Amino acid sequence: MGDCKHNSATEIGKPKIKHDWYQTESQVVITILIKNAQSDKVKANYGERSLSVSIALPNTEIEYSLDLQLAHEIVPTMCSYIVSPSKVEVKLRKKEGIRWTNLEGEGKEEIVKAIPNAVVDTLGPPLQQPPKLFKKDWDKIEKDIKKMEEEEKPEGDAALNALFQKIYGEGSDEVRRAMNKSFMESGGTVLSTNWNQVGQEKVDAKPPDGLEFKKWDS
Repeated sequence: MGDCKHNSATEIGKPKIKHDWYQTESQVVITILIKNAQSDKVKANYGERSLSVSIALPNTEIEYSLDLQLAHEIVPTMCSYIVSPSKVEVKLRKKEGIRWTNLEGEGKEEIVKAIPNAVVDTLGPPLQQPPKLFKKDWDKIEKDIKKMEEEEKPEGDAALNALFQKIYGEGSDEVRRAMNKSFMESGGTVLSTNWNQVGQEKVDAKPPDGLEFKKWDS
């Protein structure tokens, strides 16, 4: 009986530490609410589907530990943690670009973004929205994806590709026909949205200054 009372007192003396998590397209971030933790007193071990964190609580001899069996695989070599005055953040790099429904256990996968391989599909109409396989707020997910894409601020060719995609996706049938016709007939050197102009005649190739367009015979 004496031992039981001693263990209970020890448990009562331990502070209750809360942790929470959120995710981005590429990371899962676990927030541990410990104030004034020292960086050299934090240890984190990353496995393909596991996480072990130990933190020596300031001004005590107590060590906080957090052991998780993760719902999906991570990339251990690309994980890290950040210590701030109010918390410790553990950043886990996702192995696959999926949305986690759970942090632990067997999570269900929800693919939230497909990276396009081409700017414009010149062989057909724009891709249709996939069927709703899960009872989720897809409108909200789509808005979140759009917000993340806007925050990424693509530059150079990526920015130009994104602009062409936006024009093609939001344009009228005439705009799409004009883009398809000009792109195909010019050998990829002209991309016009003016159907009144390109619809009247064949679009000639216009290579950059100093270069000559040559059509190779098959």
